[in-house]
Amino acid sequence: MSIWYPRISRRDLPGMLRISVLCAIAAGIYGILHDQLTYTISPDYFTHIKFRQFAFADFGLPPRILVAEIGFLASWWVGLAGGWLLARIGLADFHTRGLAHVLAIIAGIAFIAAVLAGLFGWVRSYSDLGGRKVWQQTLSSVDLRRLIIVAYVHWGSYIGGCLGLVAASLYVKRGKDIGLLSNSDRDEV
Repeated sequence: MSIWYPRISRRDLPGMLRISVLCAIAAGIYGILHDQLTYTISPDYFTHIKFRQFAFADFGLPPRILVAEIGFLASWWVGLAGGWLLARIGLADFHTRGLAHVLAIIAGIAFIAAVLAGLFGWVRSYSDLGGRKVWQQTLSSVDLRRLIIVAYVHWGSYIGGCLGLVAASLYVKRGKDIGLLSNSDRDEV
């Protein structure tokens, strides 16, 4: 199999597509929950950054609905791509609980990384940050400390999601190598 011109059998394609769609949905749900939590910490992060970035998704609904839309839109496609990668390396052959394990690995690592980054952001929010007064003047009535913490949480989630994908890939590869899957009696995913 060439990485540039992969061959995918017709038999494997439905399972790979199912895995990709399920991972996209799971990532979208994670994004919704993540952004609801971070909006609670710093609405300013959303009003000054995310609402502008995702202005096309604003249909005049309450802010919490827009936050949910943003969370889903910012993450579903990452789940789709990650799910496709995991399906290509063998996740489509796993039992249904294998998919649950993989999703738990990715979400768990992303969550832990977000919490650690948030703690780091909390510590950093007490420092000058290279001209905190300029930021405060530019963003006027913003609670800059909370905005900084949420910015760190978001970056931690991105990094944690990537690390989680690597860990999940290793889990799938290892499971395939030691025979954790069985084509004859596998559950349909």
